[in-house]
Amino acid sequence: MLTMELAQFKIHEGAEAQLVAERPAMVAALRRRFPGCVAAYLTKEDDGSWLDVVLWRSRAEAEEAARTVIRCRSVLRGSATFCPREGCATPKSWRPGHRRSPRFQATRPLS
Repeated sequence: MLTMELAQFKIHEGAEAQLVAERPAMVAALRRRFPGCVAAYLTKEDDGSWLDVVLWRSRAEAEEAARTVIRCRSVLRGSATFCPREGCATPKSWRPGHRRSPRFQATRPLS
């Protein structure tokens, strides 16, 4: 069953252009390293935070990626843009069990 990963984060002021420019390479690296990644979408929220929505083939593949992505430099290429202040997610804080870990939701295909 498809699984949706939701990870909300903030970036440093003025880093939006860098994040958007580096995003395609980050997603390509994510898909190469984790073949269970079906799609990834990035949205900017009204409060200025960002929401990363990633679809996975299974929850197990999503959780494995969450556990190991911190060691994948090519995937975290743009991590310098992430805001480390309290209340902001950093790549390190995406580990399962951490207070800011991604949320996972099983979903069914639309068709």
